[in-house]
Amino acid sequence: MKKLPVNYLTILLSISLALLPVRSQALQNQVSREQDIVNLQLGQRVMVDDGTCPSGQIKQIMGARMSASGVVRTHKCIPRPGSKK
Repeated sequence: MKKLPVNYLTILLSISLALLPVRSQALQNQVSREQDIVNLQLGQRVMVDDGTCPSGQIKQIMGARMSASGVVRTHKCIPRPGSKK
């Protein structure tokens, strides 16, 4: 049985650790209350499932533009991802 060189193991470990923030960021893309959104960045979109939109839709909060006090948020109801028309 051949042993893998340490370099391959180091590369595999580095790649797996590098992908962890991507996965956690995707999981944080939806919250249940708008108050749970902290540090919204310019261009970032977060879905809020708080029941304020009609059936089959979800609220999307977006960092729309910069102002003197920080990022200005906009919100709109969009079709739920994966919902049938």
